[in-house]
Amino acid sequence: MGIHHVTGIAGDAQQNVDFYAGVLGLRLVKKTINYDDPRTYHLYYGDTEGTPGSLLTFFPWPGARRGRAGVGQIAVTSLAIAPESIGYWLHRFVTNGVNHDALTRPFGNATIAFRDRDGLMLELVATEDATVRGAWADGPVPSEHAIHGVHAVTLWEESLERTEQALVEGLGFRRADSEDQTTRFSVGDGGSGAFVDVRVVGGFLSPLGGAGTIHHVAFRARDTAEQLQLREKVTSLGLHPTPVIDRTYFQSVYVREPGNVLFEVATDGPGFTVDEPLKSLGESLTLPSRLAADRASIEMVLPALHRPQATPLHETPDAPKANV
Repeated sequence: MGIHHVTGIAGDAQQNVDFYAGVLGLRLVKKTINYDDPRTYHLYYGDTEGTPGSLLTFFPWPGARRGRAGVGQIAVTSLAIAPESIGYWLHRFVTNGVNHDALTRPFGNATIAFRDRDGLMLELVATEDATVRGAWADGPVPSEHAIHGVHAVTLWEESLERTEQALVEGLGFRRADSEDQTTRFSVGDGGSGAFVDVRVVGGFLSPLGGAGTIHHVAFRARDTAEQLQLREKVTSLGLHPTPVIDRTYFQSVYVREPGNVLFEVATDGPGFTVDEPLKSLGESLTLPSRLAADRASIEMVLPALHRPQATPLHETPDAPKANV
């Protein structure tokens, strides 16, 4: 168990590729379409294979209005890096003009809060167990500083109790820690990639959907049997999950928790190599079989995308040495 992927809403698709594959150095592992809106890309970024837990995905809608995080929404997505990489990333953010904050230490980990080009709130979290998971080593970021998947997500909620029930009784999480108004939950063996932080913000602003906001978070199920067990558990809590939906690369069940955040339970398999070789993941537009005959009309609507130019920061002799 743990986080499978986090899906956000973006504006310009090429800007999204330039930032996540170019600046953050993630691999574009799948270039497909939003199955519910085939005129829109669905872009997946992750490690070499697009391993569950490494994935950030986006629906880019050109011209989309700028959104706003608020109560009942995933506000912050945290990504894992090795502790010795903090200085490298501070230097890289300055060089690439990334809007970022000074170092903080929530839950004892050195953290850089930053925003993407659409204003989405993100963090890099330095954690000793980051490198237990893989990374994309053939991009613009050297392997020793690469991002090792999603570390945690932070939900902004009006209150804690019913969201806690959905996480604990429905999805198998447990309370792990607390700090100020934030309660941390973990699942399975815990550690990076298995954290959900719930921050109680009371009557804060309502969210405004649009570019720079998170659409949903997906949690891992080993297989369809475990997925159906979790579906039964959330149903028993009075929630209303969808039937199992085929997303080609995994099977999905969606449910909105009591605080209004959209959760997904996604199977680990079959994975991204079902329709592309590992070596060329993300290089071509892939379509589900039901839309294969519509390829020409779909490609006509979608904007052309090109690979970002790698930012040559492999050698950074003057990068600051941060005290973490």
